Amino acid sequence: MTGWSRRRVLRTALSTAAALGSLPIAPTARAAEPQFRRGVNAWPWFSLTREFPAPRTDYDWPPFQSQRPVPTPDDLRRLRRTGLDFIRLPVDPGPFLAADAKTRGRLLDMLDEAVTATLDAGLGIIVNVQANGATHYWNPDRMVSSTAAPAFDLYRALVGELAGRLERFQPGRVALEPVNEPAQACASNVWSQIQLSLLTAARASAATLPLVVTGGCGSMVSGLTALDPAPLAPFEPILFTFHFYEPYLFSHQGAPWMREPVYRSLNNVPWPASAGSLEKTLASVRARMAQDTETSQEAKQAAYAETERVLKVYFDAKPDRWFVDKYLAEARAWADGHGLAPERIIMGEFGALRTDARYVAAPNPDRARYIADVRQSAEAFGFPWAFWDLFDGMGMMDDSTRALDPAMIEALGLVMPE
Repeated sequence: MTGWSRRRVLRTALSTAAALGSLPIAPTARAAEPQFRRGVNAWPWFSLTREFPAPRTDYDWPPFQSQRPVPTPDDLRRLRRTGLDFIRLPVDPGPFLAADAKTRGRLLDMLDEAVTATLDAGLGIIVNVQANGATHYWNPDRMVSSTAAPAFDLYRALVGELAGRLERFQPGRVALEPVNEPAQACASNVWSQIQLSLLTAARASAATLPLVVTGGCGSMVSGLTALDPAPLAPFEPILFTFHFYEPYLFSHQGAPWMREPVYRSLNNVPWPASAGSLEKTLASVRARMAQDTETSQEAKQAAYAETERVLKVYFDAKPDRWFVDKYLAEARAWADGHGLAPERIIMGEFGALRTDARYVAAPNPDRARYIADVRQSAEAFGFPWAFWDLFDGMGMMDDSTRALDPAMIEALGLVMPE
């Protein structure tokens, strides 16, 4: 099954040997129980940056693209009226790390304002430090590839600073997630060292702020189930997270950012698989390839052969709700095995590309069925969730009109606000 994903995972145990770093840990104190049940990611509020090209390593001001969609206070209030109770806010650390002290202060104030607006709308918030892999300098390799990475100390200091600022807000409604989708393998001791060092920095300045931890393998279920939570106990209160996009052949069909050539022309993959056929999907792939004037015929032939192979596996397997349940049951078994309440384990991302002018993706009814299946499975196992995304090609709100997508509202079990 994991062959459908772009991430190849290892299923061995995570080593607990890790360096905690030299920062002192603040005394453990009781925090209000965080209340995160149903959420949405608010990318690209603090993403889509305006970095200068190499050899420069700084950003223009303001560092975020002005045309990016940003939720207004009214948008946030409408989200609350749908039944959502929190947002997950990805924050690109690059502009913060590249800035001088005055500019960094302005950025931190902007983030404080976003947190305040979210709380004022009646929503909780998880602030996620999400490094941008497309940035030429302030990227994950430079910051969180290991504790010896060139900018790791700067990144760790930012995590500590953010923790201290966020702890000033309402207890139980704010949390910090120090890293997004770590690239290290599930059993990587490197990731264990990174995470423990970042948690140490956060606890040095915030004794009660809930911290969100994850396994390796890009935060896949296999990363979570390889994680040993025992060494993390000194950092309580903590929550756990994993992301779910399986099968990628469905959720990421047509995604232009995927490196594998299979995805470029992939479209009309149904959900569940029984809603379509291999022949119909391959016909759609051929039609899409015929419109591609940039790729050589040889490359197209190779991509088509691989696409045909993986689609045959997909249709032979007949994935449906059972497929989702199988993965999430592994996460629940891990939680039960470690005595962890499922409400402490957040499915922090899930979703699928929608069909519009920019993407050739899943037919919208199939997308709605998939999202409903994933959401319902998570709820059946007791996991909170955060849908990806508010805006963009996987979103639930139109970038320009701010209209909510009724199909997504229904699939997420929410209500359309009046």
